[in-house]
Amino acid sequence: MQVAFGDRAAASSAYRHNTSPAREPILVCVTYAAAFVNAEDALHTGIRIAIIIVVAIATRFLMHRAVRRLTKRTGDGKVPVMLRPLKGKAKEAAVRATGLLAERRRQRAETIRSVLQSVISIVIGSIAVILVLGELGINLAPIIASAGIAGVALGFGAQSLVKDYLNGISMILEDQYGVGDIVDLGAASGTIEAVGLRTTRVRDAEGVIWYVRNGEIIRVGNSSQGTATVIVDMPVAHGIDIEHAQSLMASVLANMANDPELADTYVQAPEVLGVQTVTALGMTLRAVLTTIPRARYSAARIAKQRLASAFAGAGIKSPATMLPTSVVSDPTSPTEETRK
Repeated sequence: MQVAFGDRAAASSAYRHNTSPAREPILVCVTYAAAFVNAEDALHTGIRIAIIIVVAIATRFLMHRAVRRLTKRTGDGKVPVMLRPLKGKAKEAAVRATGLLAERRRQRAETIRSVLQSVISIVIGSIAVILVLGELGINLAPIIASAGIAGVALGFGAQSLVKDYLNGISMILEDQYGVGDIVDLGAASGTIEAVGLRTTRVRDAEGVIWYVRNGEIIRVGNSSQGTATVIVDMPVAHGIDIEHAQSLMASVLANMANDPELADTYVQAPEVLGVQTVTALGMTLRAVLTTIPRARYSAARIAKQRLASAFAGAGIKSPATMLPTSVVSDPTSPTEETRK
């Protein structure tokens, strides 16, 4: 105990000797200098973090503004360059045929804007978080490794979901179809009622609604884009004046194309091709109509109706129908068994 007490006394004496009044100001200055350096480093770190956040917010705002302006031009209905050389009613019909209606343009523009803005926000936010963590001195290697492992696990576990979204984004950006289009998606055919990033809703001819995953769509047949080709076949009997029938057919179809009520239906003038088939019963005269997609069936019905009336008025007969013959037995005649 005396040794220990002596040691403590010696240590206390040495401390008082080392912290003599001459050295105390130096220790105080060193302490304040260290505190000042730490405060200055913290201030610089805070300023750098603030700059990162401000730059990230400003970049996000500018890129979102650019996306809004870009999609607004699409939503306002700017005519594509490929359609500008077309003239007159052909141009108007082609523009309508491509599905560039106001509502469809607006929906497509809204979807594209939402996707692009979400991607921009995620990318800029991720970069800003990584830079801030780096300024705070946090080791990013374990975080990045964990994020990579989580991404791989998510990719394997939800690859069908990711495929649906990627296909949905591609179809929307490429404008493969839109609301109101008549399409054939393989598994389902009908009219598009809604287009989403993951699924597409289709109503078929019987009124059944089909929900088709975008990732399962391999091919798309769109009957509402571009123009529609309508084939009109008119059967006639042998022995008629073919030249007169073709001339009458061309005249009737030309009058249809010039009809004010039907003028917007046709993209090009109707064309009479002539005799298509020849059979034992008669012949078939064929004409081709180029119309907007939504009028393909009505144009065919009206054309056949007017051609049939014109042929009947001009005395152009239809082919005779051969009825199947059948043997009718007379109940009063003797049969083979009664003869025996």
